[in-house]
Amino acid sequence: MDNREFSQDELMGDMQKEYMKITFESEDGEEDFYIIEQTMLGGVNYLLVTNSVDEDDEDGGFLILKEGPEDEDGFSSYDILDDEKELKSIVQIFNEIVEGIDLEV
Repeated sequence: MDNREFSQDELMGDMQKEYMKITFESEDGEEDFYIIEQTMLGGVNYLLVTNSVDEDDEDGGFLILKEGPEDEDGFSSYDILDDEKELKSIVQIFNEIVEGIDLEV
């Protein structure tokens, strides 16, 4: 999946239940994700997202997205966090701040 650029205004858009929905566009089409939580560490914004808000969906997974720099139009880019050391640190933070989850890397 390619990274997707979107503005902060778009982040405040669609809500499904209590989760904010964002759509990523890639060569394979569009995929919706729902923001569960966000945190900032060292001045960098991280989003914990899932592709399903159905609690009974056993196939639902999670991704942690790391914000990149804004472009000249005010759009931020987000990439999937894949650095193992950084991922473990951020997962630990999300496990502490999100009630009822136990994420594992």
